[in-house]
Amino acid sequence: MFKSGFVTIIGRPNVGKSTLLNHLMGQKLSIVSNKPQTTRNNIQTIMTGEDYQLIFVDTPGLHKPRHKLGEYMVTVAQNSTKGVDLILFLTTPQGHIEKGDIHILEELKNTSVPIFLVLNKVDENTAENVAETLKQYGEYFKFKEIIPISALKGKNTDKLLELMKGTLPEGPKYYPEDMIADVQEKFIVSETIREKALRVLNEEVPHGIAVDVIQMKQDAKGMYHIEVDLLCEKDSHKGIIIGKSGQTLKRIGQYAREDIEKLLESRVNLKIWVKVRKEWRDNPNYLKELGYKLKK
Repeated sequence: MFKSGFVTIIGRPNVGKSTLLNHLMGQKLSIVSNKPQTTRNNIQTIMTGEDYQLIFVDTPGLHKPRHKLGEYMVTVAQNSTKGVDLILFLTTPQGHIEKGDIHILEELKNTSVPIFLVLNKVDENTAENVAETLKQYGEYFKFKEIIPISALKGKNTDKLLELMKGTLPEGPKYYPEDMIADVQEKFIVSETIREKALRVLNEEVPHGIAVDVIQMKQDAKGMYHIEVDLLCEKDSHKGIIIGKSGQTLKRIGQYAREDIEKLLESRVNLKIWVKVRKEWRDNPNYLKELGYKLKK
């Protein structure tokens, strides 16, 4: 009997949704950063075994939107719970129920979809804190399963995978077994560059950046030539991104190229141009150009 289904990963920003997805898949497919709200689209990644297929939907964290991009991210997260077979609700040990989690759980109360409580980052907390958090969440909401894990270190992730497979309904193989993602390579390339920029820039230029892949082509020798615009909202940010003698931008490009070469399994010639687009996160035309499908 072949089992298959769609699994959405939902939770507050920065609880480790992308880290968990990348660990389960065994490779980097979703942007990981220590900054909240780094995931802007719900990437579908596909895990296929001999008798099962899991299609994961990694969502932006639910938060209070402050601009049109934020509104888009919240809509994506909310829609990701519709038409799925299993919901993984991720949170972290706090010793109490977070207000943001109460909002999410209230939204999920009327769903008939099985919901797992996945308590991440248990390795960073005391056993007492973990136990108290599990107790409070278990009393507040009726979860099908409750699993404490460390997505970063892989603790209990095998158990989580087995429980997910056991919950799947009987179904078809939706995607070919060698397919691992339904997003274009261009998108993963742009997200990889954005992740490296967030990491290198630290707190200096927060979320007002985007990456637009202008060109991506492969030559006769198999080498990829990629040109991208790294967009920021202020002239002052452009100087920070480029850095003294271009060193900051060089580091971003170097780190991004290493990951992209692993993804494409080929050498990459990467060129990054920094451009200013003021208030692009509130400009519907810019957002559409960057691939965000906004509600009318």
